[in-house]
Amino acid sequence: MSTDVHQLAGMLHELDDQMVACMRCGMCQAVCPVFAESMNEGDVARGKIALLENLSHEMIKDPGGVQEKLNRCLLCGSCAFNCPSGVKVLDIFLKARVIVSSYMGLSPIKKAIFKGLLTKPALFNSLLDVASRFQSLFTKPASEIIGSSCARINAPVVGDRHFMPLAKTPLRKLEPSRSTPPGKGGYRVAFFSGCVVDKIYPQVGQAVLKALDHHGIGVYMPAGQACCGIPALASGDKESFDKLVMANLELFEKESFDYLLTPCATCTATMHEIWPLMSGDKSQGVQERIAALSAKVVDVSQFMVDVLQAALPAEGSGLRVTYHDPCHLKKSMKVSEQPRALLRSNPGVEFVEMAEADYCCGCGGSFNLQHYDLSKDIGTRKRDSIVAAKADVVATSCPACMLQLSDMLSRHQDKVAVKHVMEIYAETL
Repeated sequence: MSTDVHQLAGMLHELDDQMVACMRCGMCQAVCPVFAESMNEGDVARGKIALLENLSHEMIKDPGGVQEKLNRCLLCGSCAFNCPSGVKVLDIFLKARVIVSSYMGLSPIKKAIFKGLLTKPALFNSLLDVASRFQSLFTKPASEIIGSSCARINAPVVGDRHFMPLAKTPLRKLEPSRSTPPGKGGYRVAFFSGCVVDKIYPQVGQAVLKALDHHGIGVYMPAGQACCGIPALASGDKESFDKLVMANLELFEKESFDYLLTPCATCTATMHEIWPLMSGDKSQGVQERIAALSAKVVDVSQFMVDVLQAALPAEGSGLRVTYHDPCHLKKSMKVSEQPRALLRSNPGVEFVEMAEADYCCGCGGSFNLQHYDLSKDIGTRKRDSIVAAKADVVATSCPACMLQLSDMLSRHQDKVAVKHVMEIYAETL
């Protein structure tokens, strides 16, 4: 056991207080993407909450089984978004994962990834820089339109996935740190790129910076940015999560700005919602610092539309573009119309709405690694909606969703490009 009994008891009591609102109505069953594929009651929020109500006993009896059940969740927030009782399901599941992980300890692989690499951005970046130079030895192109690759041989973890290669030059090298004053736009923002944009989709970060420059927005983009912390927290490693939060907090506190923008739905929701949620064990002063920074975090499309009012409707024609709602953006941040407004402002685009636009794509971060068959089944349903819309491009606001959509479309040899909303908006400037 990697935490003391008193601390564990306190965490369990806090969890009990949050679960009393669940009425077992089953509304979560109707919207859970995992249940739609597995038809297993244990995969639904209601089933997991029933398990958690006896968590202390279940952990002693079968801690591995409890952990497995908790991990069969995308953390997409569909259950919480549709819960008539307002049960904060994501909060409960994240805290439950921390409790179980604290009881069991992390696996050696997760310790190496989170404590050895993720909390050390310089080392993490250096290793991936090396990997990017040699990746072509082990991969081959899969889709020219999407830019995806697949493994030359069936390898562990990678399997038969179609994945996006590491960028030859990451964003942090293409766009060195910035600290510019407000221009004609009158605002100064901080820019948090996120790991996937930095290392796989640097063109997304460049599109954001192009748009900010065009509108005369001052930018503070410090070097040495760390992960937002959600991969570690989703695996129950709160210690690494806390280190990453504090590293970013200290970095972004060095200068003043009006908003902190991210092009990643998951990073946005994590920094805005989860950082304050998980700060209860910190001193009052640290809690206040985290709350102050979190309050400034907004999605970049939300800033462009709601603050700058930059999206001007255009009579679009040309490429048919549809939009996938990232779960964390729509269901956690309540942002869905702003990305569509940016897409509609491109006169070279005919915007088409797909069926089930806000249905989860099935990525779920580590869920994709641990339960790829389920992830693939959920992703195929999303792929079918994209193809049915007869789109040339599917746009979204989350680079993790871009990875999943690329895999699903590439596997089916669909001729549909995958882009970030900001890439399409930047084309108009």
